Amino acid sequence: MIHEGQKNLIVTIVKKGWSERVIQASRKAGASGGTIMMGRGTGIHETQSVFGIPIEPEKEIILTVVEMEQTDTILSAIESAAELNTPGMGIAFVISLEKIAGRVHMTHGFSDKSEE
Repeated sequence: MIHEGQKNLIVTIVKKGWSERVIQASRKAGASGGTIMMGRGTGIHETQSVFGIPIEPEKEIILTVVEMEQTDTILSAIESAAELNTPGMGIAFVISLEKIAGRVHMTHGFSDKSEE
C-alpha cells in the first residue's frame, strides 16, 4: 500500500566505518533505524593514491526516514556524531518524501517491538 505523508529522508555519506556512529546517534535522537549502503567517494578531499595509482575511498551511505518534526533534531545528532563540520568527514542532507510504500510501523503507528 502506498501512503502519502509528511516524511523526510536524511541521507548521510561518511567514511567507511562511521555508519554505526550515525545509526546510534539518529536512534538516540528518535529515529527508528536506517539503511546502510556502500559507495565510493570522488570529492576534493578524496584524492589519495598508492604507488602513484589513484584510489577512491569507500564510503557508507545511511538512509534514514523520519517524521518532519524530528528532522532537525536527528540531523543535528548525526552532524555531531559524524563530525560533519570537519572538512572531508562527509555530508548529510534532507529530501522531502511525497509517497512511501512499506514502513508499515511508521504509517500505522505500530511499535518497533512485536507484541507477545
